[in-house]
Amino acid sequence: MTGWQALAGEAARWRDQGRIAELWWRDDDAVDASPALDRLLAIARDTAMPLGLAVVPARATEALASRLAIEPGVDVLQHGYAHANHSLAPEKKAELGLQRPAMMTLGELGTGWMALERLFGPRALAVMVPPWNRIAPVLVPTLPEIGYRGLSTFGPRPRVHPVCGLLQVNTHVDLIDWKGGRTFAGEDRVLADLVAALAHARGGDGEPVGILSHHLAMDAGAWDFLRSLCERTKTLESIRVRSARELFAPEAGPRGGRG
Repeated sequence: MTGWQALAGEAARWRDQGRIAELWWRDDDAVDASPALDRLLAIARDTAMPLGLAVVPARATEALASRLAIEPGVDVLQHGYAHANHSLAPEKKAELGLQRPAMMTLGELGTGWMALERLFGPRALAVMVPPWNRIAPVLVPTLPEIGYRGLSTFGPRPRVHPVCGLLQVNTHVDLIDWKGGRTFAGEDRVLADLVAALAHARGGDGEPVGILSHHLAMDAGAWDFLRSLCERTKTLESIRVRSARELFAPEAGPRGGRG
């Protein structure tokens, strides 16, 4: 059985149970207009696949804002502040850890949000995407206190709402093998991960399954697979593709109710 056949089989199981699986797409590390971004946006536009773009506020440019202004299918999420690692070896990389005072970290996030509002206006959602998908657990309760309504990391979410006022919608399937050379993880592995994530969601709370891409780090194999995945998933009746705005609304609608 091929990976695509396994995906169709899992979709059929959702259908047989009278249920609809939700799928969404997040791409990380956006900072500027580039040929790679153009390629990403072309796939989203050609396949009518909504895209949640995690933007690094401290490095985001006016050129990026201008480029996204003509792409209605793209929602902007906040990718930390500067995507700066504050951990010391052998700790794993993190920007939103406990290496610095919490007030300093939260102050930077607030500054970053203001930058996103200025550049992207209502396209920006009050959803935090921690760099490297890591955030110190003690910082999570502070996010709704400073106006964030959503959180997105990687892997099965422990709870729908980790704290009151904060909705968590994660990604689960990474196109890149970061430990194996930072190349495409391969069609078989990615499809197996997708089928497993859908099966886990079907057996649990039905959480949306997220595809994670990094347009600045993708090779030819990853690009080809991404386009095929976007095209094929749209043909599966029991899989509904959702935008970040749909998934996080009304918690994190335009400007997210921050302030």
